[in-house]
Amino acid sequence: MRKLIMLLIAALTVTLAVAQTQTQPAPATPAPTTRAAAQPAVAPDPDPVIVSAGAVTIHKSDFEAAVKTLPAEYQTFAMGPGKKQFAEDYLRMKLLAAKGLGEGLDKTPEVTKQLELMRENLVATEELKKLENSITVSDEELKKAYDDNKKEYEQVKARHILIAFKGSPAAQKSKKSLTDAEAKAKAEELRKKLVAGASFAELAKKESDDIESGKNGGDLGAFGRGQMVPEFEQAVFNAKAGEITPVVKTQFGYHVVQVQERTTTPFDSVKATLDKTVRQKKLRDQLDAMKAAAKPTFNEAYFTPPAAPAAAVEKKQ
Repeated sequence: MRKLIMLLIAALTVTLAVAQTQTQPAPATPAPTTRAAAQPAVAPDPDPVIVSAGAVTIHKSDFEAAVKTLPAEYQTFAMGPGKKQFAEDYLRMKLLAAKGLGEGLDKTPEVTKQLELMRENLVATEELKKLENSITVSDEELKKAYDDNKKEYEQVKARHILIAFKGSPAAQKSKKSLTDAEAKAKAEELRKKLVAGASFAELAKKESDDIESGKNGGDLGAFGRGQMVPEFEQAVFNAKAGEITPVVKTQFGYHVVQVQERTTTPFDSVKATLDKTVRQKKLRDQLDAMKAAAKPTFNEAYFTPPAAPAAAVEKKQ
């Protein structure tokens, strides 16, 4: 409850007041006639009062503006199943704010500082939006970003046979433990058989200590950079399609790997993501330039980290 009220207090400080709709005077009652006079249609109020409590009134626009200041995960709830609950919380906040304003709490130094901070934060957010909207990205820039980072869009489809050594996370309890040298020798022997034409799928099912991929003939599916351990990744991305790599050692054991296919995600498929990335970089560059132009200085004495406690220093020694 306290957290929501604090969110609502923040909303109150950044929501502009909406002018109340002026009530039109009722038309004079016409003199009785033998035929009923037609009454003009009254347009519905576009911004009705939806909650009132004493001197506090909440218009529809006030309520919806407050909802929009909440984090996204709260907004759906506040405009859906929790609308009445949110209105009650919002009313509590408004009543508290009205009481505090009546007591002059908005003039206290602590509240004044907080209000100014909220005001600056709101203005800064709007300025950031303005900068974001001013950024343009051409197709040429996107194509260059794609070409400069083309490796990031490469994918390979591969299969492997893993021979685990003693202590490996993949070592099977049902199998005899192999020393590092024994595991390497076995992997080298399997590679020779594969190069000579043996069935990769059959050997993987029979020999691989990677049980899950072994069931599927060693198939690892397609993957990109950053998804495998570095030694394995380097071997597969340096190999050609159809090639069986030299035996690769990782913390899991020794791998015999065959690269089945190499592909590159086309430019059009990543264009939208690239656009977002390039825009973010341009925005960061603008912010960095703004800071550099201001030539900031910091009080190093204030920002110097405190010395480690003596007890901790002695313990390390």
